[in-house]
Amino acid sequence: MPLRDALALVVLSLLALGALSIVISTLRLGISPMPTSRAVRAVMLDFVPPSLGGEVHELGAAWGGVALALARRCPAARVVAWERSAVPFAVAWLRARASGLANLEVRRADFLEADFSRATALVCYLWTGGMRALDEKLRRELPGRPLLIVTNTFLLHGWPESASATAPDLYRTKVARYDRVP
Repeated sequence: MPLRDALALVVLSLLALGALSIVISTLRLGISPMPTSRAVRAVMLDFVPPSLGGEVHELGAAWGGVALALARRCPAARVVAWERSAVPFAVAWLRARASGLANLEVRRADFLEADFSRATALVCYLWTGGMRALDEKLRRELPGRPLLIVTNTFLLHGWPESASATAPDLYRTKVARYDRVP
């Protein structure tokens, strides 16, 4: 087999393994890694003050686009991006390393096991079940605590929104801001 054919076979095999990994993670986690569009990301970032310090956690970071934008927008903050799916995590981690942003860390772990006691903000694009689990975690661990939370599409039902906006994208995506854990 010529070297060129062998190289093509290796590349195709790696792509197939990557795709299979994403499918398996999607089935296991119940959600696929979805990037946040530029229009929605811009609306989300409008709710995050550039002067924000402390720990800012992005939950379900997928490919890392929002985490990178948060780290650039809030240079005084330590941005921690959480992603469980292997391939998106690897992409987000590589993007973070290539960015040179010292205030950005990408973790392959379940954010439901995270300690948010030092968090100043949570930013997320999850799914209904993920939002329900986050709601329970925050009410149990941080009741009544001031905490900036910005959500994309999926809301924290029963929580009073401080603000909301509709992104100028195809889906008219709702973005909400919460300032306190009930």
